[in-house]
Amino acid sequence: MMRQTDISKEAFQRARDVHGAKLVIFFGEEMPVILRDDRPDIAEPGMFDFPGGGREAGESAVDCVLRETEEELSLRLSAADLHYGRLYHDHMGREVWFFAAHLGAERRAEIALGDEGQFWQMMRIDDYLTDPRAIVRLQSRLAEYLAG
Repeated sequence: MMRQTDISKEAFQRARDVHGAKLVIFFGEEMPVILRDDRPDIAEPGMFDFPGGGREAGESAVDCVLRETEEELSLRLSAADLHYGRLYHDHMGREVWFFAAHLGAERRAEIALGDEGQFWQMMRIDDYLTDPRAIVRLQSRLAEYLAG
């Protein structure tokens, strides 16, 4: 199931106009997901999400996803942990990135919920792909990743 690609140099460029990035982290057949806060002022309230979010000034897509993962799941990763990266464009034409990482079971103990989201949980891949509370575009991106 581990698909590995060279992550393009664009993902590391800090001058690019990247809107944001998401990361799916695999621990075997499971992955941590975050139940988003249930507030009307945020996108996709109450939905299961992957770590990631909006880019801060001066960040590359890789910088963004690594920072967001640490903020949201207390999991400190490096660019070397990323096995896959793909550029997409959102409905407004902005650059968004989707990354994947595969970690050993020993890293699971490092996960703790940050200051966003109601809770985090491990979810089986197949369950995320069919859960009505999963974010549809992330289901699609995950399915594309798995399809190779």
